[in-house]
Amino acid sequence: MSQGVEFNRLMLQMRSMQMEAMGRAANAAPPVQQTDKANGPAFGDVLRQAVDKVSELQSTTSNLQNGYERGVAGIDLTDVMIASQKSSVAFQAATQVRNKLVAAYEDIMKMPI
Repeated sequence: MSQGVEFNRLMLQMRSMQMEAMGRAANAAPPVQQTDKANGPAFGDVLRQAVDKVSELQSTTSNLQNGYERGVAGIDLTDVMIASQKSSVAFQAATQVRNKLVAAYEDIMKMPI
């Protein structure tokens, strides 16, 4: 039961981060590399934000793990494990996106001119 609750909380956090990213992109000035035809944020900016978020999650996990190993008060094993799983899922998602991008690039390069 607690796994279902944790999964639901993780999904809610992911959705809120997505909405936050979409809201931030709508409120921000359009980046230089964005074309006039596009209504949303530039792909490079979204990708950079995703990589930064994965990096942030991994550094948070590392800090929590180190704190738990040193015996810092207030750091619970469950917090460490949840942070570890979040960073793992984020890294796996980033890896899958990278794989899809590489596959798309290879398909484009194979097209006849």
